[in-house]
Amino acid sequence: MYIPLVYLFICIGLIILLLLFPGVAHQGTDLGVNLFMDALFPYLLPYLILTQWFIRLTPNKQSTTSRLQLYLKTYGISALGGFPTGAATIAFLKKSKQISPKEANGLLSICHSPSPLFVIGFVGYDLLNDTMFSWRFLILYHLVSLVILFLFYNKSKHEPLPMSLNTAEVKPKSIQNPFISSIKDSVPTVLVVGSTLIFFTTIFTVVMHTLSTFIPNIHNSLMLLTAASLEMTNGLKIASQLFSSESTILYLLLAAFLTTQSLSIHMQVAVLAKTERISLRPYVALRVILAILIPALYYVFFLM
Repeated sequence: MYIPLVYLFICIGLIILLLLFPGVAHQGTDLGVNLFMDALFPYLLPYLILTQWFIRLTPNKQSTTSRLQLYLKTYGISALGGFPTGAATIAFLKKSKQISPKEANGLLSICHSPSPLFVIGFVGYDLLNDTMFSWRFLILYHLVSLVILFLFYNKSKHEPLPMSLNTAEVKPKSIQNPFISSIKDSVPTVLVVGSTLIFFTTIFTVVMHTLSTFIPNIHNSLMLLTAASLEMTNGLKIASQLFSSESTILYLLLAAFLTTQSLSIHMQVAVLAKTERISLRPYVALRVILAILIPALYYVFFLM
């Protein structure tokens, strides 16, 4: 009962801030649009279409051995496409009954990683002018995630396979082109990503402007944490500006932000998961574990 009231008060408060500072809100929106077009859209859209197309061209057969192949294929798609490609793919697999609801809950938490093009292109080249951090982070992140994936497979391989759809039971009214279907299914995902990024960047700009009005000497750490918790891309950019001369702290922050992600990304996953009633509890639990584990391992292996 209290949670809807909290959301209501937050919504009213944000509306008031937007009305009080329309010019600042416009600046935040411009920043969000620029971030989306420069940092996400070029990396997300092509891979999202290609991965959706790929999974339609490679239907999965129902067997115990093919289950591992499907898990690896789904993980590979999410690893290449980045979030929320994994969530979109898993929602499609559950909708087509290639995986069970329990498998969808687990895979949603595991098949979730930043795009290598984003980590190497935006973080490596644009922010750091050096891709060494990007390669180290990606290798570490995927090694840990693959270990978790195989543990999940060993746990789920003894469970009964989901009921599959066959042509005798369900006959589609018309044969759809896989490529066209991939584009149609990718567009809503891109809109969700763009809308959440622009929204949270706008909110961050207005909130920080309001805080700086009442607290002129606001600490940079508060600004960084607020930005990173609302929108990861903006948080990464601010961290690279604040700690450009302190590489150890910068690398740990980048690893933490890329692993933890942000509210905008989690909202994207939640929207996609809700369409197929996929539980977010395993997703949240694994995010907390990895947020501690990945930065700690990065420090031990590469910074000590």
